[in-house]
Amino acid sequence: MTVNVSNFYYGAVTPVAAYLMACLGAGLGLRCTTRSLRRPHRRAGWLALGAISIGCGIWTMHFIAMIGFSVQGALVDYDATKTLLSLVVAIAVVAVGVFLVGYRGGSPTTLATAGTVTGLGVAAMHYLGMAAIHTNGALRYDTPTVVLSVAIAIAAATAALWAAVSIHALWASLGASLVMGVAVTGMHYTGMAAVSVHLTGQSAVAQSSTSLLSFLLLMLAGPLSVLLVAAVIVMFDPDLMLGDDNWDQATPARSMADAPSPAR
Repeated sequence: MTVNVSNFYYGAVTPVAAYLMACLGAGLGLRCTTRSLRRPHRRAGWLALGAISIGCGIWTMHFIAMIGFSVQGALVDYDATKTLLSLVVAIAVVAVGVFLVGYRGGSPTTLATAGTVTGLGVAAMHYLGMAAIHTNGALRYDTPTVVLSVAIAIAAATAALWAAVSIHALWASLGASLVMGVAVTGMHYTGMAAVSVHLTGQSAVAQSSTSLLSFLLLMLAGPLSVLLVAAVIVMFDPDLMLGDDNWDQATPARSMADAPSPAR
């Protein structure tokens, strides 16, 4: 028996919160990538922080949105191992894309390769997270809608990586992160539109769930803490505190000061 599925059990709260998390992760990732281009000697560290920020932002967006997921007449629960594995996948595939453009630049070939790998990885994270769902029914997917969600993920990832290596100004990065938040959240809800649930048994308890909400909030605590730490690191970096223009002017002066004096 096919039952009604809702992605907005708590109304607009979950999609809005999910969108803000996607924007936060994208914004931090863009700023970290900009830092890596200005700090070649610390490039790996900044790129790693950027990948973690974007990966945590996407994963947090997904599971905040999933708080609003409900199945009529059925309990919904999650497998903790698959849920955490989806977080690892999100960070790992984003790292591949970020490191590719960070070290090889933003050529069309590099962007296409990195964007495709990252987009497929984001889609894999989404559907692995969906595979973690336990309910007294079978989840089925509409194939054309799934393909559309994967295409959106690839396009969003490619655009994000292009922005990371092409947009350096602070306000431009913030604007790009807002657009990326729309793209990533749109990919999620497109993927959710493909879902239908066919019950294989009856449940006398409707999905409500304090236990489910507690589980998801517990899962979200770690990535949210990581995003907070990343935000503090980015905010107090000298590059941001001095401003992009001032930092560009300060770097040559510092390099000249550090240069060895001519022999006498």
